[in-house]
Amino acid sequence: MPLRSLVRILPRLAAPVVLSLLALPLGPGGAWAQVSHGIAMQGEPKLGPGFDHFPYANPDAPKGGRMVYGVFGDFDNLNPVSVRGALTTARGIFADSEFGNLVFEPLMQRSADEPFTFYGLIAKTIETDPDRTFVEFQLDPSARFSDGRPIRPEDVLATVDLLRTQGSVRPQYSNWLSKVASVEKRGEHGVRFTFNEKADRELPLLLAGLPVLPEGEFDAKTIADTTLKPLVGSGPYLIDRVEPGQRITYRRNPNYWAKDLPTKRGMDNYDEITVEYYRDQNAQFEAFKKGLSYLYIYQQPNPRHWLTAYDFPAAKDGRIVKEVFKTGRPANLNAFFFNTRRAPFEDAKVREALALLFDFEWVNENLFYGSYTRLSSFFDNSELSSVGHPADETERRLLAPYLADVTPGALEGTDKPPVSDGSGSDRALMREAIDLLRADGYRIEDGRMVGPNGRPLRFEILVQYSDQQKIALAYARTLARVGIQADVRQVDDAQYQKRKQSFDYDVIVSAFSGTLSPGAEQVNRWGSPARDRPGSFNYAGVASPAVDAMIRAMVTAHSREDFVSAVRAYDRLLISGHYVVPLYYIGDQWLARWRFIQHPSVTPLTGFYLPSFWRDPKSE
Repeated sequence: MPLRSLVRILPRLAAPVVLSLLALPLGPGGAWAQVSHGIAMQGEPKLGPGFDHFPYANPDAPKGGRMVYGVFGDFDNLNPVSVRGALTTARGIFADSEFGNLVFEPLMQRSADEPFTFYGLIAKTIETDPDRTFVEFQLDPSARFSDGRPIRPEDVLATVDLLRTQGSVRPQYSNWLSKVASVEKRGEHGVRFTFNEKADRELPLLLAGLPVLPEGEFDAKTIADTTLKPLVGSGPYLIDRVEPGQRITYRRNPNYWAKDLPTKRGMDNYDEITVEYYRDQNAQFEAFKKGLSYLYIYQQPNPRHWLTAYDFPAAKDGRIVKEVFKTGRPANLNAFFFNTRRAPFEDAKVREALALLFDFEWVNENLFYGSYTRLSSFFDNSELSSVGHPADETERRLLAPYLADVTPGALEGTDKPPVSDGSGSDRALMREAIDLLRADGYRIEDGRMVGPNGRPLRFEILVQYSDQQKIALAYARTLARVGIQADVRQVDDAQYQKRKQSFDYDVIVSAFSGTLSPGAEQVNRWGSPARDRPGSFNYAGVASPAVDAMIRAMVTAHSREDFVSAVRAYDRLLISGHYVVPLYYIGDQWLARWRFIQHPSVTPLTGFYLPSFWRDPKSE
């Protein structure tokens, strides 16, 4: 409530009410600020201030034993924020969507059972005003780094100072902090961020996810450096052993300060966690089959494996359990990404024609036993998808200045990838693609598709592993039937990461995780500021004022209804742009585990949550 409005009603209120109102803190705009145990993007947190534990955690889960995870790839770095490494940061250090934050922790803990909500961790409370012009965190006085040092406001200030100016740290941090006008210590345990005109309603939640680094651990030079030296964090585990590119082992910190917090009860149940790195998915699966000293869970990415590979003794006699988990999270976007920074992919008509020539029906039947569903939206399998929903009044108002960027079918919710006859050479679709290219100045000469410049239409598809290669080769065969040459090139992980980060590719196969609360991170995926920023996720090189405007609408929406409308409008623009060839998804999650690895009976909104699993010695 603005201060001038309160002055008018104060004389009519009873004295105790007046005194309680006057005790409330004011935000910079004169509106009453609210101190809370949590914060949600829209509405209120689902869990009240007295909650005991997350509903998807078992507070009585036994502690102990060893967990072994397996991942595909490589690593050469333990720095949680640097992007300078030729490979990547070791999994589990920080902001790991699967394994959790083992070493470094954020100010607050995100709930896996709500679209976008944070609860207390390093910061015990959060305070902001109705317009979200600032956010203040009060740190928990008991919060400690692993070496016993208290976590102080000075550590937060030092972290902010390093992340906001360095070009070789993860770009989302500098982007978030560019919207902050000032940061100051408030009292003994408080840190207040006051925002500038670029801020939006999402910013308090993004800052709640900021890592906290101990002051003095990094300086302006070393913050961007790769390192293999174990670092001091605040999380439940310590870095124990490091074998670059092969494995990293974490050991439980017996003095972990937060183990009894509501956000941590029933979590982090192993004494030791090892993350094993594999260069080949077959090798990873063979390790899983061996079990006890190798690999304990296998997240099934391949329907062929799920349906045919579990005929070995441990799977037959019940020592390995196959489970299907329901999830409310949108499907991951799995796609061929066209690099619009390069010819001919700057031409939307060419992209549209090329997308018609991927025969999903053939690939699904011949490579994946018909198990997949074709992606038709950037937010499939959720209410955020625009497909099947004509644009509502709010969407049409948002899109009114950009109608030239939206196809009629996308506006009506009817634009979907074509359905082929499954032959790998659907003549009707090939004819449609050829007609689009001819209308754009292309022609067929001596069996080759030639552009207006007289050059053959030829490009490279960059892939990382064998399953991607199989899909790309199937796509290339169909393209060849209309005179287009696509060269499929598989490279090792180091080269793949280097080329991806520098946008050195024509077409790439990659994926984005689905989210129930798309917001500022979308700038790094599709926004103009990320188009030419090395290391960004804007693989397609999108630079569209319309797309940027819809991202702004998403992060400034006050109600869930307005938010859904903004996301659907955004989805319509991305569909209309033909920036990708959408591939496929499975609506459920498939997980195989050795029987001695167990989990709570409740599955959160976003699917199974590995930090809440435990090892049961009685089942071994």
